[in-house]
Amino acid sequence: MAHSFSYTHYDLDMQRGGTMIEITLSAVANVRLMSHGNFDLFRNARQHTFLGGVAKQSPIRLKIPKSGHWHVVVDMEGHAGKAESSIRLVPQAPRKPVPHFSAA
Repeated sequence: MAHSFSYTHYDLDMQRGGTMIEITLSAVANVRLMSHGNFDLFRNARQHTFLGGVAKQSPIRLKIPKSGHWHVVVDMEGHAGKAESSIRLVPQAPRKPVPHFSAA
């Protein structure tokens, strides 16, 4: 059984845990960050878990909790109209090298 509402799907492929993603929306919408397995459940209108929820402001940022294959879905379930969306990975600041001191 498929969903009765339309959604926009972004396949993030393999991502490292801690990677930040930023989703820009033109209207209030639901944003769901899901593992590959949960996306399969979602696609088949089954019980699934996700990070995110109703995005009332834009952009929103979500952090990928652990390394793996991830998906983002933007949908209008429970909201009127349609939201345009875009997504980007937020570059992580390079780690500063730790100063190394040798014994005198």
